[in-house]
Amino acid sequence: MAAEAGELKVPFTRDDQLTRCMWLRAQSLQQKNQKPQDGEKLLRPNEHIYRVDFIRQHNLRFLRWEIQLERSGKVTVAGTSQHWTPDLTHLMNRQLLEPAGIFWKKPGAKEVECNEADAQEFGERLVELAKIRKVMYFLLSFDGLEPAQLKGSVVFKV
Repeated sequence: MAAEAGELKVPFTRDDQLTRCMWLRAQSLQQKNQKPQDGEKLLRPNEHIYRVDFIRQHNLRFLRWEIQLERSGKVTVAGTSQHWTPDLTHLMNRQLLEPAGIFWKKPGAKEVECNEADAQEFGERLVELAKIRKVMYFLLSFDGLEPAQLKGSVVFKV
């Protein structure tokens, strides 16, 4: 569904390069039998990094999440509270925003469900972060799904 007049639809874009970099970090530590840094978040195989590029940063009001899942399963969307790019330190657990957005589709269902209160609060936090960032990164965890089976965006009122 296309965004209507007065709405800004910002899609999630998979960042395969950053995901691969983070997986290599976890793999390297495992091979060297080393422990992660204190608080470091290592990506698991079902976790992928996505980004949102804000083409507009001010006077936004969160409207809704548009999450489409091709089949039943669950995806958890966690934003990062700090600027996060590949040349900075590795993702730390304390950088993940709470609450996370959890979206799921039950077998045989047509609609994606979510915890409305958490999704609303998370969306409202994005508005504040958009004021200071042009790009925001997200950690998406997939349960019963693959990244290719997700289509997602955030819609704001402008």
